[in-house]
Amino acid sequence: MTSVGRKKKVDIVKDTDFVSKNLLSHPLENIEDVEEFYAAINRHHLTHAITKDRPYTYWTIELYDKKNGIRGGGGLGVLAADTRRVAEQSNVPFVLITPFYPSEQHQHYERTADGFNNYTTHEPVEYQKYGYQLLDSVNIHCNNTLVKLDVIEKVLGSTRILCITEPGFGELYSGDSGGDHRLYQEVALGFGGYQALKLAGLKPAIMQLNEVATFFAALARLDELAKNGMDFYEAVVYTRKHTLYTNHTLVQAAEAEFSYEQFKHYVFPNLKSLAVKQWLKDKFENGRIKLSSVTIEIAELRSGVSKLHARVANYRDLAGNKVKFKAVTNGIDIPTWTSKEVVKYLTDKGIIDKFFLPTEDYLEKIETIDAKDIIKLKKQGRKELNKVLAKRPNQYGKYIEIPENALLFDFKRRFVDYKRPWLAFSEPERLKTILKEHNAYYILSGRVHEGDHKMAEKLQNILNLVDSDPELKRRVFYLPDYDEELGRALSIGSNISINNPVVGLEACGTSWMKDIINLGLLISTHDGGVADAAADSYLNIHGNTEQEEINSLYLRMEEGAAAWQHEFDLEYLIKLELSAFLPIISGTRMLKDYLDYLF
Repeated sequence: MTSVGRKKKVDIVKDTDFVSKNLLSHPLENIEDVEEFYAAINRHHLTHAITKDRPYTYWTIELYDKKNGIRGGGGLGVLAADTRRVAEQSNVPFVLITPFYPSEQHQHYERTADGFNNYTTHEPVEYQKYGYQLLDSVNIHCNNTLVKLDVIEKVLGSTRILCITEPGFGELYSGDSGGDHRLYQEVALGFGGYQALKLAGLKPAIMQLNEVATFFAALARLDELAKNGMDFYEAVVYTRKHTLYTNHTLVQAAEAEFSYEQFKHYVFPNLKSLAVKQWLKDKFENGRIKLSSVTIEIAELRSGVSKLHARVANYRDLAGNKVKFKAVTNGIDIPTWTSKEVVKYLTDKGIIDKFFLPTEDYLEKIETIDAKDIIKLKKQGRKELNKVLAKRPNQYGKYIEIPENALLFDFKRRFVDYKRPWLAFSEPERLKTILKEHNAYYILSGRVHEGDHKMAEKLQNILNLVDSDPELKRRVFYLPDYDEELGRALSIGSNISINNPVVGLEACGTSWMKDIINLGLLISTHDGGVADAAADSYLNIHGNTEQEEINSLYLRMEEGAAAWQHEFDLEYLIKLELSAFLPIISGTRMLKDYLDYLF
């Protein structure tokens, strides 16, 4: 081996030690492995490996991490929090850049003479209470005003949360999606967040843009490179090769647009390079711009969040060419969402390793799972769920408790039309029969976005239906103000979870992953990340019409309920799920897939 080869080995192993120790399925133990890894970096033209000073940067408009003071709106924020936690466990230098919202919403329901009324309260949030440190402030230009943004950070192992904030920043997703305030928030995250990164003494090795609201971070980097003297086209190439755009939606047409006039007031004043300004101006069509179009232009690396999503997402670049996405299916941080007893059980069985990845012989070890253990663990989970339910009022303002030996179905996810939370209530008599015959309860939980009047009306109809029938009223509960704590508790304490989006509309979803890892049964349509595995790996809802799907749903509810009363069937179905999905749901696997793609 040459002296050059020896030097190369030392440098790369130093820079990528975290990868060799924590993320790859086999460590880089010899020179051939190291040189192969080095060649992979060169092939993608990434100029820097990930180090403490040049971290993996992850940009998101939403974080759902109440432990660290930020409450998101749904799966996008939950995924961001899980990605950071997995990076910390794996010792990856990682910085998550996001706004710190000084106020958060809480949703409530009350029973009145006119039916069920919902109302929202707003709670102030102070970052000091959550251990953030104020670094300094940065300035951006918005609507002829110089806006001062505080930069705060919280260091967590090899990772940190870096935030921009100011008292008037508002709440997550406040205002219309194409409105001025939403644009201000996104511009503040991009231009303010990029300045915050520099303020912290960091340079990004890679910029992962978690949805198009983070586009302005890459634009800020392009502007800085061009302003500092790099040839404009070289700056574009450099930015593109170091930017990963992760898309979470399937249809480009559904995204909000902004006008040239809005950009004139909120975006162009923050650009220093005339070449970058002109480049951006040229992207407008009829005075309008979609952020997805320019995000696609500025990011050479593009990923979808499930195999199905990457295959069917309908996005086109400005030239009209269909955009290809690399499939990197979402994963979850298993220890966060799983009961300690289940984690210990799966670890002691040799099914998962210390990084919460499936062991080499996990399929063999899954066969040693016993139905009696599943039932015992689920009863322990029920106790944990009831502790949470004891402080969560239902639609009547009352606190509920699910009996230890009762069966529990749940539907827990963001309330939007395509997820169809009403599907199980399509034929009330059939639902009532299933619940009564199997001593079962049904918990419905999820938040309706403000302004979604159609979904609010559908929820009102469900609540009125339940209220009108004594048996349903005794067994069906709606829990408003859905959040991480309730989602986790339901995954741990429920027996059967229902996930029935319209096929072709769910990008991935992760709630169902939490149910599987907690040894629950999944009833689902074959959509999103569920479709990464075969349709016979779980209790599949199928049909060519919605009525056929409704029939299928009720049959699957019967089948799932019966399985919990017959140990052989329960054991078989749980083993089937774990065998198919355990490699998919691991957040460590997700981060490894991203690093494999990048390097």
